[in-house]
Amino acid sequence: MLVQRLGAPSDFDPLLDRIRGARIVMIGEATHGTHDYYRLREQLTRRLIAEQGFRFVAVEGDWPDCERVHRSVTAAPGGLADPQAALERFTRWPTWMWSNAEVARFCRWLRAWNQERPREQRAGFHGLDVYSLWESMQAIFDYLGEEEPASLEAAQEAYRCFEPYGRRIEEYGAASRFVSARCEEEVVRLLARTREQATADGPDRFSAWQNAEVVAGAERYYRAMMGGGPHSWNVRDIHMADTLDRLLDFHGPGSRGIVWAHNTHVGDARATDMAADGMVNIGQLARERHGADAVVLVGFGSYRGTVVAAPRWGSPAEEMVVPPARPGSVERRLHELLPERAVLVFGGADQPGWVTEEQDHRAVGVVYDPSFESWGNYVPTRLGERYDAFVWCDDTRGLHPLPALTSFGEMETYPAGV
Repeated sequence: MLVQRLGAPSDFDPLLDRIRGARIVMIGEATHGTHDYYRLREQLTRRLIAEQGFRFVAVEGDWPDCERVHRSVTAAPGGLADPQAALERFTRWPTWMWSNAEVARFCRWLRAWNQERPREQRAGFHGLDVYSLWESMQAIFDYLGEEEPASLEAAQEAYRCFEPYGRRIEEYGAASRFVSARCEEEVVRLLARTREQATADGPDRFSAWQNAEVVAGAERYYRAMMGGGPHSWNVRDIHMADTLDRLLDFHGPGSRGIVWAHNTHVGDARATDMAADGMVNIGQLARERHGADAVVLVGFGSYRGTVVAAPRWGSPAEEMVVPPARPGSVERRLHELLPERAVLVFGGADQPGWVTEEQDHRAVGVVYDPSFESWGNYVPTRLGERYDAFVWCDDTRGLHPLPALTSFGEMETYPAGV
């Protein structure tokens, strides 16, 4: 195991050496609301794009919202001139995950970097998630209305199937358990038609296809969500892994991609208690599909500080105190062993035993109650198996949300919130 103190972006050199040759790098976070994680992730990502030719960043966010950001950072026709304006249009709670000053800073850098390069060499910004059923449906209507009006009927049939449930789409999932309310056939027809139209080249066709995949994934997700158990989690992470694979294909042979998501999605589920519950995640799936040598998984963690989160589902975000990590946890051990900030690169014969021992590892979602620290908010983890590297910040501070257009909550990520 190699340990490098972090003080400047150049201190990531040992990790970049480990990444060299990998096709996929997943960079995690122990919370969705910590400035230090976002800032260090940005520093690492900038170097991967500028020095190693990575072609896109794919985040744990909705495809339509991130498509607006993508068009801005790539200076595509019709895209907003300021990426922050695109981020401020995020309306799904929790908006602060991506609509924050830290992401805006990165996206402004990415736009400036892209504008110095030919369009075919510009790095993109995409969403991996499955929740945006209505937004993706509208995007399909907009595309077909302009480009393929003859194909509108399939989209309209899918829309009419969901329409009785309105924006409370969880009611569709509940109804599908008891009556013949499934929209699966209509969605499959929509997906097949959009796939057929997307066989030609072009970003607009690809985006329409991806929106159809989101509609199909959302239908499965909301139906599975009502059944309980791990199935809905797996539907979501498999959808994100499939989206990542489509992006790699779309960006061309040999293209390389970066994923930004919570540790619970990035760190290999097989090295946690998630596996015993039958859960998979995108880190595990990427290793299985592409091979461990082609994938580098990077986790993040801290001992104490503050975080932006919400006390209840759908409530406004606030900055909360993250108490010192509990005894026996990864975070407590690293607090005792390491300096303020460091990066650990796992591998080799000199790994200490605690790297492969199971220990509690903190995971904070968008809903957080610090009083639960004595019994919740931790995932049993074998750190050196879950990640290829780990970025450590002893003390952290909350990020800086941008003004939100709305702050209401929806059930769509409940109860995971990560």
